[in-house]
Amino acid sequence: MPDARVSNTITGRDAFLRVLSDEGVVKMFGNPGTTELPIMHALSSAPEMGYVLGLQEAVVICMADGYARASGKLVSCNVHVAPGLGNAIGSIYTSLMSGTPMIVTAGQQEQGHGLTEPLLYAPLVPIASPVVKWATEVSRIEDLPRILRRAAKVATTAPTGPVFISLPGDILNNEAAIDMAAPTRVDTAVRPSDAALEQLARRLLGAEKPVILAGHEIATSDAFAEATALAETLGAPVLQQTVAWGAHFPSEHPAYLGALNRDQKNVRRILGDYDLMFCVGADVLKMSVWSETEPLPETTAVAMGGLRDWEMGKNFPAEIALRADVKETLKALVPLLTKLGGAARAGTAKASLAEIATRNWSSQRAARKAKLTAPASEKPLHAEWAMMRLVEKMPKDAILVEEGLTSTTTLFNYFPFRDRNSFFGNVSGGIGWGIAAAVGVQIAHPARRVVAVIGDGSAMYSITALWSAANQKLPVIFIIANNAGYQILKNRLKLFHGNDTPIGMDFDDPPMDIAAISRGFGVTAERVDTAAGFEGALDKALARTDGPSLIEVMIKS
Repeated sequence: MPDARVSNTITGRDAFLRVLSDEGVVKMFGNPGTTELPIMHALSSAPEMGYVLGLQEAVVICMADGYARASGKLVSCNVHVAPGLGNAIGSIYTSLMSGTPMIVTAGQQEQGHGLTEPLLYAPLVPIASPVVKWATEVSRIEDLPRILRRAAKVATTAPTGPVFISLPGDILNNEAAIDMAAPTRVDTAVRPSDAALEQLARRLLGAEKPVILAGHEIATSDAFAEATALAETLGAPVLQQTVAWGAHFPSEHPAYLGALNRDQKNVRRILGDYDLMFCVGADVLKMSVWSETEPLPETTAVAMGGLRDWEMGKNFPAEIALRADVKETLKALVPLLTKLGGAARAGTAKASLAEIATRNWSSQRAARKAKLTAPASEKPLHAEWAMMRLVEKMPKDAILVEEGLTSTTTLFNYFPFRDRNSFFGNVSGGIGWGIAAAVGVQIAHPARRVVAVIGDGSAMYSITALWSAANQKLPVIFIIANNAGYQILKNRLKLFHGNDTPIGMDFDDPPMDIAAISRGFGVTAERVDTAAGFEGALDKALARTDGPSLIEVMIKS
C-alpha cells in the first residue's frame, strides 16, 4: 500500500537533532533513560552529533560545561526526567554562574500520560527554572524548531547561560510537516559612545593611583592583548578578581600583581593603596564567608566596563558603568588614553611599570621558589612543592583545570596564565565540577594537554567521569591531591569556632584508594607519597598520549 504521508514530514526526534546541528552544536553530552530513547534512536543516524556518555547527570553537565567554556561553542546536554534533572541541578547552577551557553533537555512522559503520575514523573520546568535563563516544555510538535531556535539565541546572548527544554515522548515520536526556521544570533560586541569613552579616559588619567581589576570577560571576549595594552598605557597594576575561575590576564606581564583573595580585611588593605579601581569585565569583590569588614575602602572609587549590567553597582556604587563588550571598549579606549595622556603620561606609565616589576607576580614567584626546598625522603608530600614541580614539568601550552581547594592554594603562585584558554576553575564553589569538566576541556582542545588537579573530596563527587575519559581515549592527566579529608572545613571549623576535633570530615576509616578505583574505570593510575615517586609518575603520565593517566598524590594535611 503506498505511503500516504506528506513527503516533507519529519519526526520530532529528527527535527530536534537537525535544528541543533544547524545551530552549531557538534557535541551532545548525555545519560539516557527510557524517555530519552527517541533521541538515542535518532542519534543512530546522526553520528556527526558526537555523543559523549556520562554515567550520572551531574557529571554530564560538568563535562559539557568544560567543553563549552573551553571551545566557546553552544553545547547540548540530555538528562533523564525528574530524578535525572534533580541530579543535574547543582551542576547547572555552576553553569549559570559561569554563563555557559548550554541547552539542557530532558525527556518527559507523553502528554496526558503525566496526568496519571507514572513512575519518575514530575513537572520539569519548575525544577529547572531557578538555575537557567529560560525553561519551557514543548506542547506542539510544530513549535519544536521555534523553541530550539529561541533557546539557542537565549543561551548565546550575553550574559550567556544555560536554558532548559522538556521534551514529551509524543512530541519526539510524532511526525509533522514542520517549518525548521533559521538561527538568530544577537551581536553584543558593542562599544560605548564617544562621550562615555572620553569621560572614562579622563577619569582614569586623572586618578593618582589607579588599579585594574581583571575579570573573566577579558577571556570570553578574547581581549588579552587589549587588556595588556591598557595596563601599559596607564602604567597601572593589575589584580585578578577574587574568584579566579579563568585566565583573565597574562601572569608574566610586568603589570600583573596576582589575584585578590576572599579575605575582606586583606582585600581592603590592598585596595587602600589605590584611589580608583577599574573593573574590566570583572565580578566586583565577590566573597565567600561573612565579615564585618567591607572589602572596598571608602577612598577607592569604582569604574566598570562589561556586558553584565546586573554586576554594576550591585554591592558598591560605580562612578562610571559602561555596558559594552570588553574587547571593543578597550580597542577604542587605549588609543584615546594615548592621545589625551600625551608624552608626559607615556613617561609616567613607563616609570610606574618599572616600579611594579619589583613586586609583581613574576618577582613574587622567584622569591617563593628560592625559599622552597625539595623534600628528601619526607612523606607524605608538602602540597606546595608538588604544585611547583607539576608546573615546571607541564608543557608550556598545557591547560590547567583546578578544583583542589586547600591543596592548590599555592598552585597559582607558580602556574602562569599565558592565554585565555590556559586555565579553567570552578566558579560556583559547589564541588565535583573539576574532574568531569577536564574531560570536556580536553575534547574541546585535543591538540593541547589538559592537566586536572583535583582534591580527594571533590573527586568523589564525580569519580565516574574517569570512565568517560577512558572511553573517549583522552590524554588527560588527573592529579588527585589526597589529604584524607575535607581539609578546608577542618581549617574553618578551627578558625571560626576554635574546634580542632572535627566530626564527619575525615576519609581515613577506611582509607580511600583512589588509584585502585581509577584502574577499575580503565584509567592508568598509581599512588605516590614521595618526591621521587611523584616525579617518576608525572614523567610517565606526560609520555602517555593514548588515554588518561591518574596520579594520586598523598599530601600532608
